[in-house]
Amino acid sequence: MKIDYNKLMHEEITSFGGKPKLVLHCCCAPCSSAVIEKISQYFDITYLFYNPNIYPQAEFDLRKNEFLKLGVKVVDLGYNHNEFLHLVLGKEQEKEGGSRCQLCIAQRMEMAFKYAAENNYDVVTTTLSISPHKDAQFINKTGEALQNKYGVKFLHADFKKEDGYLNSIKICKNLGIYRQDYCGCEFSRKKD
Repeated sequence: MKIDYNKLMHEEITSFGGKPKLVLHCCCAPCSSAVIEKISQYFDITYLFYNPNIYPQAEFDLRKNEFLKLGVKVVDLGYNHNEFLHLVLGKEQEKEGGSRCQLCIAQRMEMAFKYAAENNYDVVTTTLSISPHKDAQFINKTGEALQNKYGVKFLHADFKKEDGYLNSIKICKNLGIYRQDYCGCEFSRKKD
């Protein structure tokens, strides 16, 4: 049975009380735009940019710099594409959304939890569920496992709900934010 993670998110937000410190793993400015709009009033947010899957480095830099258009400063954990390549070795030919993508998502989420635990944050979530190409059920189950491992609460979410994805498109158009046409890794990039 599928869980309504959007409904669960609203319930969790009201249960936290105050304005907890949250690490928001950000995959890109377009996906982050509508998420920031939706949750910024409830949390003291640190925007974490950890995406070793993005290729090439010029694309990584471009995506990171687009956050300036949102008025957001990101914590950048650096570019180490070899971490990603090592992680997905042997899975390069899998279709998008398969086990290669799950490994990539889990790796990025784990780094967000590690950062949160080391820096005394209360909550972690990720912008990844805003994409219609990402499995919110998998993302939330991964968050639950990492919450137990690191002792930092996970904010469940399915940010594509309530027109989240459509809102991100509108925000990007209004602010002139670059919208990429592939998730980031060279294996998802459209061949010309």
